[in-house]
Amino acid sequence: MLRPNHDAQVFVYRDPVDMLKSINGLAAIVASELENSVMTGTLFVFCNRTRDNIKLLYWERNGFVLWYKRLEKHKFKWLTPAVNQEVVSLTGKQLNQLLDGLDVFQQPHESLFYDNSG
Repeated sequence: MLRPNHDAQVFVYRDPVDMLKSINGLAAIVASELENSVMTGTLFVFCNRTRDNIKLLYWERNGFVLWYKRLEKHKFKWLTPAVNQEVVSLTGKQLNQLLDGLDVFQQPHESLFYDNSG
């Protein structure tokens, strides 16, 4: 099972991707659309339109690794249309949470500060 360490660099490609794409097709997306190098050890995450399949692509020392997960019943919590970025950065911890079914894209509660001067 893939469990990246908490400080791993992870980029999520927010648009749906055809899951027939393999290493070369996904690496082409990373190079052309994300303007990034897939050979840096960074994990790149892709999801399909129905959000029940996810692929991770990364370079490990001497070759590519392509990791694939298909959910039988549920859907991955994916980015909402309100997010305007083409790619979103996650931590390794957040990726683990995403793979476990949590919505890591929700905005946290607004920070409040107590003022006792009144």
